[in-house]
Amino acid sequence: MDEMEEELKCPVCGSFYREPIILPCSHNICLACARNILVQTPEAESPQSSRASGSGVSDYDYLDLDKMSLYSEADSGYGSYGGFVSAPTTPCQKSPNGVRVFPPTAPQPTPQQHLLPHPGSLPPIPRNSCITCPQCHRSLILDDRGLRGFPKNRVLEGVVDRYQQSKAAALKCQLCEKSPKEATVMCEQCDVFYCDPCRLRCHPPRGPLAKHRLVPPAQGRISRRASPRKISTCTEHELENLSMYCVQCKMPVCYQCLEEGKHGTHEVKALGAMWKLHKGQLSQALNGLSDRATEAKEFLVQLRNMVQHIQENGVEFEACLVAQCDALIDALNRRKAQLLAQVNKEHEHKLKVVRDQISHCTVKLRQTTGLMEYCLEVIKENDPSGFLQISDALIRRVHMTEGQWGKGTLTPRMTSDFDLTLDSGPLLQTIHQLDFVQMKVAWFTFDPASAHPDIVFSNDNLTVSCNSYDDRVVMGNSAFSRGVHYWEMTVDRYDNHPDPAFGIARGDVLKDVMLGKDDKAWAMYVDNNRSWFMHNNSHTNRTDGGITKGATIGVLLDFTRGILIFLINDEQQGPVAFEGLEGTYYPAISLNRNVQVTLHTGLPIPDFYTPGEADPNSSVC
Repeated sequence: MDEMEEELKCPVCGSFYREPIILPCSHNICLACARNILVQTPEAESPQSSRASGSGVSDYDYLDLDKMSLYSEADSGYGSYGGFVSAPTTPCQKSPNGVRVFPPTAPQPTPQQHLLPHPGSLPPIPRNSCITCPQCHRSLILDDRGLRGFPKNRVLEGVVDRYQQSKAAALKCQLCEKSPKEATVMCEQCDVFYCDPCRLRCHPPRGPLAKHRLVPPAQGRISRRASPRKISTCTEHELENLSMYCVQCKMPVCYQCLEEGKHGTHEVKALGAMWKLHKGQLSQALNGLSDRATEAKEFLVQLRNMVQHIQENGVEFEACLVAQCDALIDALNRRKAQLLAQVNKEHEHKLKVVRDQISHCTVKLRQTTGLMEYCLEVIKENDPSGFLQISDALIRRVHMTEGQWGKGTLTPRMTSDFDLTLDSGPLLQTIHQLDFVQMKVAWFTFDPASAHPDIVFSNDNLTVSCNSYDDRVVMGNSAFSRGVHYWEMTVDRYDNHPDPAFGIARGDVLKDVMLGKDDKAWAMYVDNNRSWFMHNNSHTNRTDGGITKGATIGVLLDFTRGILIFLINDEQQGPVAFEGLEGTYYPAISLNRNVQVTLHTGLPIPDFYTPGEADPNSSVC
């Protein structure tokens, strides 16, 4: 029942509810706390003036929160009603839950106040008082009844009382002769608390006592102290018992409310029948929420197992990486530190994502379990009117909480695998380009860390544009050295006929010129009419056919044949662009401020293309 504790605490004082009352918004607050947060309003906003104008449709008049200046512009801790000179400012405090609390002002004593029967009696509530719900922040003006106009939440009060009793000191065995031990069970038929030795000695699990029901001590204490059904009285007519339920207003009413009050023309039903109906509805709603809670518990077990797997895989991967790096020459040692940093970053990222999901799911499960336990305790109540006062709000909360466990909530956001493989084959020639090779289907994005500063990223680094009129280069965050890879880019914006370039590059490619100007990039640049292939500033294979807004450019990199092919709108653009490709390459493009493109990865190889000789490491991206 620990998860239920937050349901039983006042949002203002942060302590367990004492004499809780129900606000019209269905939230609860301690009676004393309600008095503490009252704010006096001007005569123009009084309930009398509202009802006199014929505009009042309920017992309370809600205020527009924008009309109230409860705090100064500088948040100085003082509250006042804007434009009301006679309202004294009141120091603003904060409750343990962060709610601003306005203590009542200390008025000058009057001769009548000197005659109060008890020194501790509270002064009467000032006329034209306003109260704001600390949870939903709806404000309303009190009528002549003041806080007595709000119904008491006896169900909540009973649940709080039982919860506090269950947390009291441990119950002792009633049959121990010396130094009674802590009780472990209670027999409901015998009405006796037993420790384990006394239970075995005095209450054997066979014979005539075998059918007795043994329950935990806390449950036994609660059943002992369970009170009979209480008869509730009407807040409007204090001498009348609540006997009917107004379907339109969703509240219990008395006979006099039907004869004289506003409920005379409303549909009413028997209180007992509605009590049973709403208990059934709440129980039914809890069944679905219970299923979600069970799934959440299983999901947490899955996430915790993932943490262990990530830890194990991370340690294993680091050990393998260190073993490879230690066998390399001094140039490799300088690169080793960067690779370890990358692995650790991935490791920590995975752990952070999973732990954040565990934390988020744990909080939601705790809230869900607390609400379930609270609702189950409410269902145990024998007070029909008290139950019906809160049942609608609880049913809505249960349905809303169940909806929060929607599709995708119980799906891991991260895998425990490390999809990285170190390629140490062409080590002496490519030591400065050493990086991880993606061996599975590669889902990559553009890389802000290696891009030119003028590149602008959006859409989780899948969309790029540029701030400069000059061409700037951006690469992908994954490198390839084997297999077959295919990715596409769509042109989201194309103004003034620029010529962006698409292709592949080494890690040390120039970033401030068009892709293909140096010997570190292999690219196709294209305008609105034609395209060229370019490497080391050599332009070849002019081909008709350009791009416009909405065009799709495909890049096919096949290491089994060592070739690079380009496509525009699903058709091959020109012949094979480049051959004899070996080593490690990054996807890359160059563009200026007139172009914006979006990257698409994880795509199948185009149907027209047949890869070369099968390679066990072949993959698509």
